[in-house]
Amino acid sequence: MHFEPYPFEKLNALLSGITPNPAYSPIVLTIGEPQFETPAFIQKSLSKHSEKLRYYPKTAGETELNGAMRGFVERRFGVKLQPDQLVSAFGTREVLFNFPQFFLFDKPHPVMAYTNPFYQIYEGAAIASRARVIHLNLTEANGFKPRIDETELAGCDLVILNFPNNPTASVLSLDELGEWVKLALKHDFCLINDECYSEIYTKEKVPSLLEASVHVGNTAFKNVLVINSISKRSSAPGLRSGFIAGDAQILKAYAQYRTYVGCASPLPLQMAAAMAWNDEKHVEEARAVYADNFKAAREILGVETSDATFYLWLKVNDALELTQRLYRDYNVKVLPGEFLARTDAAGENPGTGYIRIALVEERGRTIEALHRLKEALA
Repeated sequence: MHFEPYPFEKLNALLSGITPNPAYSPIVLTIGEPQFETPAFIQKSLSKHSEKLRYYPKTAGETELNGAMRGFVERRFGVKLQPDQLVSAFGTREVLFNFPQFFLFDKPHPVMAYTNPFYQIYEGAAIASRARVIHLNLTEANGFKPRIDETELAGCDLVILNFPNNPTASVLSLDELGEWVKLALKHDFCLINDECYSEIYTKEKVPSLLEASVHVGNTAFKNVLVINSISKRSSAPGLRSGFIAGDAQILKAYAQYRTYVGCASPLPLQMAAAMAWNDEKHVEEARAVYADNFKAAREILGVETSDATFYLWLKVNDALELTQRLYRDYNVKVLPGEFLARTDAAGENPGTGYIRIALVEERGRTIEALHRLKEALA
């Protein structure tokens, strides 16, 4: 079993041997990790419940946490889930890696499709599942939205979308998501939307695939699942709190599978996460920071920004050369887009000629980084 090096490993190799300009303080814009303190009420809850470390946690998750997650879905998306329509998880990374292995295990010749560029766990899951991969390229020509080819999709077992999208920051509308639901029913494949950036938006709320499923009449969420996480929403990636929700028939078997996986979340983390899922005020405050960062990017770089996520997907002449020069001359790290994508059968890598910039710092450091980037581009 061979896995590709992670994008950050490739970045380290690209920058190896380069000494950054000591006249500048280092600024890292490569990873989608909020650089703000986790809200105090979440930290206090974690400390308050530390005595619960003496108990084994349930694989299925505590009632308080699962109820808080379903409450979030109902408040945010207007979708009331039954208890068997949501499974809590130790973050979403483990779900994205082990769910495809679970779901594709009995398929004789599994086929998996996912957006390209992508979160590399999708690829790892496909490798571990021995699945043939279909890349759904996101390009400027298609507005960074996957082109629908029913001939290819008809042979799929599992399709993973990621909207709002990392890294392109594109968004699918309710109707566009609804078309994918119809395709999942028509061709009988399992459809997942990775919605970990659903709460980072600057204008209108972005829709969920669950909303879209109801919108097109699939109220039982047949063949439809969503994944969401607290990491971006609450600036708390260390809580490792996420869920997978939708089709109860699929989730019933997956929940049983999870009893063998050993990814139960410690009870203090579950209690703190429940408080975070139940609160919206701290999320609004974080959104305002990201909106300000996008505003600064528009003003300083003169670029258009997305209505969601905290990424700039910036088109440049030579991403590798610019990445090296930014580090050498300005002590700023960014990520070349080609490290986040793969070359398809037609020889196209949709990440080539782009850099991904994560605007996850406080406003002052963000403005400083953007000015350095502007100078480098000039």
